[in-house]
Amino acid sequence: MSATSSNVDAVLAYLRELQDRICAGLEAADGAAKFRRDSWQRPEGGGGETRVLRDGRIFEQAGVNFSHVMGTKLPPSATAQRPELAGASWVAMGVSLVIHPSNPYVPTTHANVRFFSTLAAEKSIWWFGGGFDLTPYYPFAEDVLHWHRTAQRACAPFGDDVYERHKQWCDRYFFLKHRNETRGVGGLFFDDLNEWGFERCFAYQRSVGDHFLDAYLPIVARRKDMAWGERERQFQLYRRGRYVEFNLVYDRGTSFGLQSGGRTESILMSLPPLARWEYDWQPPPNSPEALLYTDYLRPRDWLRELV
Repeated sequence: MSATSSNVDAVLAYLRELQDRICAGLEAADGAAKFRRDSWQRPEGGGGETRVLRDGRIFEQAGVNFSHVMGTKLPPSATAQRPELAGASWVAMGVSLVIHPSNPYVPTTHANVRFFSTLAAEKSIWWFGGGFDLTPYYPFAEDVLHWHRTAQRACAPFGDDVYERHKQWCDRYFFLKHRNETRGVGGLFFDDLNEWGFERCFAYQRSVGDHFLDAYLPIVARRKDMAWGERERQFQLYRRGRYVEFNLVYDRGTSFGLQSGGRTESILMSLPPLARWEYDWQPPPNSPEALLYTDYLRPRDWLRELV
């Protein structure tokens, strides 16, 4: 099925509702802070609404961004894998979020669902993309297992191999080559999805978006009241530096937003409010911090190895 104006409008409506639903869920979980809403327009076309929660009881910073933007020429970040689209006009819409909790025992997380449509050589081309991933500082096997079981449930109606393929794609994508480590424990990642037809691809995007809170909030509930001190805080800030490195060096969404003239504040809302770097730091052997490096920052078959 082609991407008609009516079914593209359905994607737009879903994304707006998803932003509302996720923000409501995060506000309820935090119980203290509310999202600030910041609507913006892009001179080249389109706009969006950025919502940021700061200094809550649980979340130090949470950003949930909706955007619906368009332009006359795709930037290099969007055509590196699809050179035939160079120079094409385009429309992009999506919801992207990053959550940085205060408690180091609560993981950072990211999620994104998006839709692209281009017009190249008078031919309309469209695709869906997105996923979600988890970045713990002090990981727990039961949390990682819950995260991946929920991801598997999101994929199950769409084929027995979808979870494994998109889980492996996530492991490859969220990998810091210069550190030789994954950003966290992964989840799902997919892009350029159009081979199932519009309705089925859109249904999969909705399933991924709809499962995010189910994947994340139970972990928050288990870890939010764990006691922590300066040692845990400093390690959290140090590992947040890896988040900054990935987003500025490798992330395609960040590159696309900046190269396409997007709103800088909204694009960089994914960065943590505080982070630190330390020269050639190594975790003490057999420490809780070392466990992250030895057991979690590498691709693993979590659903088989942790049961």
